Amino acid sequence: MGLVSARTSTPSCLLNGGTGDMGRYLQKIYDYCGALAGGLILCICLLISAQIVLNAFGRFSPGTLPSTIPSYANFSGYMLAGATFLALAHTLRSGGHIRVNLITTRLPVRMQFLVEGFSLIVAAALIGYATWFMGNLVLESVHYGDVSTGIVPIPLWIPQSVATFGIALLLVALIHTFVDLLQAGEPILSSPDEV
Repeated sequence: MGLVSARTSTPSCLLNGGTGDMGRYLQKIYDYCGALAGGLILCICLLISAQIVLNAFGRFSPGTLPSTIPSYANFSGYMLAGATFLALAHTLRSGGHIRVNLITTRLPVRMQFLVEGFSLIVAAALIGYATWFMGNLVLESVHYGDVSTGIVPIPLWIPQSVATFGIALLLVALIHTFVDLLQAGEPILSSPDEV
């Protein structure tokens, strides 16, 4: 009885970030970046709320407080970009990205395995190119000293670096998921709680 175990659709090692210390370490990084992305969304809410309060004070008591937070729209945009890119790896590993697997679920298990492997390789290649491009964009912004056009000039390499880190982490998560797929030897992206 103890020698026979039921095979589940998702190996338990994948639910815990993969096998070994490296998988657990990477999963912690994904989770921390996901939490940081959530914190950035909260900061956007606080910043916009503060701007709304200042607008209200400006209407009822002009001149009491400044009517606007300098470059608040730029700050909000940069935080939104940071939250978006930092959350990508966490979202991939938690199964939050939208997948259309209407066809793949009807394929034989071996074919599902091959399609998932191919999809992960293609995705890693595309994201690898995007990471390279974003890295060059950061270097170009540093070289030319690019700054934002708002009231508060922000060096553009700062928000670009956050986006580059987030997309590079997505590349790592794709490779991590591919390794998990190879270790499992079966499809792992077919269910909502896949990795």
